[in-house]
Amino acid sequence: MLALLVGSIVWRGVSGFMQMQVELPIIFDPTLLELPPGSYAGDVPVSSYQLLVKASLKAAFPEVTDRRELRDLYNLVSGNSGAVLRLALVKRPGRLGQVKNVWLPLASDADLYVKSGMKGNSKLNDRQIAWLKTCQEKRLLRTVFNVDFFTQGDSRAPERAGFLSAMLGSTLTLIVCLLVAFPLGVMTAVYLEEFARKGKFVDFIEVNINNLAAVPSIVFGLLGLAVYINVMGLPRSSALVGGMTLALMILPVIIIATRAALSSIPGSIRDAARALGASPLQVVWHHALPLSMPGIMTGTILGMARAIGETAPLLLIGMVAFVADKPTGFTSPATVMPVQIYLWASSPESGFAEKTAAGIMVLLVLLLAMNALAIWLRRKFEVRW
Repeated sequence: MLALLVGSIVWRGVSGFMQMQVELPIIFDPTLLELPPGSYAGDVPVSSYQLLVKASLKAAFPEVTDRRELRDLYNLVSGNSGAVLRLALVKRPGRLGQVKNVWLPLASDADLYVKSGMKGNSKLNDRQIAWLKTCQEKRLLRTVFNVDFFTQGDSRAPERAGFLSAMLGSTLTLIVCLLVAFPLGVMTAVYLEEFARKGKFVDFIEVNINNLAAVPSIVFGLLGLAVYINVMGLPRSSALVGGMTLALMILPVIIIATRAALSSIPGSIRDAARALGASPLQVVWHHALPLSMPGIMTGTILGMARAIGETAPLLLIGMVAFVADKPTGFTSPATVMPVQIYLWASSPESGFAEKTAAGIMVLLVLLLAMNALAIWLRRKFEVRW
């Protein structure tokens, strides 16, 4: 069943990394762009460059004159084509007034239909299908790697949607999570294992730590919403709040893993250090912690791997909002990869289905890499007594 699940995700997700493009002869007409001589091409809005696309489509299909048919023809090309043309003219201003063949992305429905081999059901009408077949016969269609998936943020249009904003948001969130959970978890474990005297207070702490490890993740989201946002007034839907919320969730994991690593060190090492005059703090800092670091790192990485795949606690703190811009800091609005996948999966457009599968593939690769790193660290630095 696991192989079937992964296979279905890969089967659909591979097409999400590919993009269909059509080659059109674009006339970079300064009159259509309303671009005065000597002005900067980047100052012209994208909508003006979209006029160049429409003019090229009219020239390629001169028999299309009806307004409704023209609208169907224009809908075959992505609304992001204007931005592609503006970038091309900014890079090469000498193209102004010239005719150049430019590869432009297809719209989502046309993209899916061509990827399917032009078979099966489609939202395109017969005229649009005929135009696509004409382009295919003239070899004006090609398949390229979808670079925009890794360089653009989210969008309402499936062919424009990218995963970069979610990847940056996850990175910032995990940085905050690690900076909060790792030192606090290690210090707590060292205190409980090396310095705390056994008693009712310590037993109370240990029971609560073990119970926190089994608390549903959505409860931590409620805690983050109540404390960080409502009480402390931290910015909603930010990587700072998301990282601190996830830190509460993985803190018990780090504490338990660190205590297990510390308890696995033979007592003779501590006794030898004390016999040479080392203080209790020196025993821990120079002997116990370095020897237990492989186990600590393994537990931390596994905890971070759990945090990177969490969705429920982040939904409650507002990271489910539509975020098209890339986050610029820890307090700017952001989303994370699991939430972005959830948003795409709940979208009605069929083009987001392949985006969802592609996002799952990226997330699975990161999770496998983190787990593989944890295994490698444990095997490489593990000491058998």
